[in-house]
Amino acid sequence: MQITLITGLSGSGKSVALHVLEDHGLYCVDNLPASVLAPLIAELQSHGQQSVAVGIDVRSGDTLASLPAEIAKLREAGHDVRVLYLEANDDTLVTRFSETRRRHPLSDGSLTLEECIAREHEILETVGEIGHRIDTSRLSANALKRRVLEVIGLDRSQLTLLFESFAFKHGLPRDADLVFDVRCLPNPHYDPRLRPLTGRDAEVVAFLEAEPDVERMLAHIQAFVTEWLPSYVRDNRSYLTVAVGCTGGRHRSVYLVERLARAFAGHSRVLKRHRDTPDVVERA
Repeated sequence: MQITLITGLSGSGKSVALHVLEDHGLYCVDNLPASVLAPLIAELQSHGQQSVAVGIDVRSGDTLASLPAEIAKLREAGHDVRVLYLEANDDTLVTRFSETRRRHPLSDGSLTLEECIAREHEILETVGEIGHRIDTSRLSANALKRRVLEVIGLDRSQLTLLFESFAFKHGLPRDADLVFDVRCLPNPHYDPRLRPLTGRDAEVVAFLEAEPDVERMLAHIQAFVTEWLPSYVRDNRSYLTVAVGCTGGRHRSVYLVERLARAFAGHSRVLKRHRDTPDVVERA
């Protein structure tokens, strides 16, 4: 069977992920104790079910500790298991709980919301290490739906390479495996004509292509990824996120991500994201 496990922090969008998978025909179960995961899969398989999505998180209580072992057993039995770990920064989680006025699952009357979130981080630390992380802090519900469908809809026998631009002023991407800082490069932001444009616009492209340091940085990043990509493949990775950041996430990082995505198009399954430039995301 193809099994997608949705886990992660409360308030990170797990319900959104499960709903979109259900809308696309997967059999979905939420709030399942980890200890009954294997019996559920056996039962569904006996009825001919081929694809299932299961939500397992801190609400499972003490059984959550057994989740890594349960996943290993399913894989040994020949099942295709993918784990999506959804998370968000603490400020975002606090805001979401405040807006929805929902009670945190770990709330017992003695802990503040911030203390509940900190405790949940500790409980889920081991689970987070085995899942593909998706940071939903700056994702709309629709953007999260697209991301989840992309991840589970891909050929799982092939590593997927994601190049992501971001702005350092908004923080590092939580789901990044490799991070490259390109703030040392000449910045089109200081040209009033280029400031409102992005790294995909011809004028900005021409500006950056004329700078030798930009081409050197591109060559070095490309060489590093090329050198180490086979090692990540040998490590049985299904997903590798390469994040490229500049100050505003609009010009230099966008340009380099576009170039890198084109450079690796023939080597692996490639995706690209521009985290902090919404107008570019819409055009991607």
